[in-house]
Amino acid sequence: MQKTDLLHRYVFNQAHVRGELVQLSDSYQKILTAGHYPPVIQKLLGELMAATCLLTATLKFEGEISLQLQSEGAVKYAVINGSHDQKLRGVARWDEQLDVLPEEFSELFSKGVFVITITPKQGERYQGMVALDKPSLAECIEAYFEQSEQLATKVLLRTSIGDEAKAAGVLLQVLPTSSESTSVADRPEFEHLSKLTETLKDEELFGLPAEDILFRLYHQENAELFAPQEVLFQCSCSRERSAAALANVDKQELLEIVAHDGDIKMNCQYCHTEYCFDAIDVESIHAGHFSSSGTH
Repeated sequence: MQKTDLLHRYVFNQAHVRGELVQLSDSYQKILTAGHYPPVIQKLLGELMAATCLLTATLKFEGEISLQLQSEGAVKYAVINGSHDQKLRGVARWDEQLDVLPEEFSELFSKGVFVITITPKQGERYQGMVALDKPSLAECIEAYFEQSEQLATKVLLRTSIGDEAKAAGVLLQVLPTSSESTSVADRPEFEHLSKLTETLKDEELFGLPAEDILFRLYHQENAELFAPQEVLFQCSCSRERSAAALANVDKQELLEIVAHDGDIKMNCQYCHTEYCFDAIDVESIHAGHFSSSGTH
């Protein structure tokens, strides 16, 4: 049985180009089951999830990366958060008043922006953005790298939401060096590898092991393949984090909610886990000695 939910890294040493290939199934399905998404939103989340895996793999430090789409159109926002060890979670919101959502990527957004936020465990947080003014998410990501880092980048993003939801992606990028240009025009090797990558068919991307795909595409290009990394759906929510959020709310206000509703319910927007807090919890939280043991 083909193993999925893996990220494969490889490098073309002579061409000074790095590559990544990710195939997702179980982790993608878990994100979809956390919300009742129409097909076009399912596809969008799949592409965004594959893209987050690919971009997270470019990080050289421990931390997190967030890819977010924001707009005033049919899609209000969609976000996937990923960590350096490929743990992902995500959610999307759209205009539910619309009877039918547009099928074309460019028609889903009005005044849309693509935002990448990088948060290292140590060091400063970085955020960059580009307009969602390209025909596809892949092209928006390519534009981001061209604009923000001047790195020639090729991205393929594909989804399949039939009986078993699958998402996949490929990234090629010139390795930044001080002595060579990183633009596409000045890198014929990169252009050649990009053309080979564009020949990849959906049935190959979804149906073949990564090693077979890479051999078919690049068997004459001396690609060096590294050990794969597992990709997981994992939400970082917890009862403790919810309690920490409640600590910033006035105690009397919280007690009034408990008196009216019986308890305070906090629902994670990513995985929809519900955390409940009663009056004893509120007193403990504001006294500074809350414990998650003996949860209600």
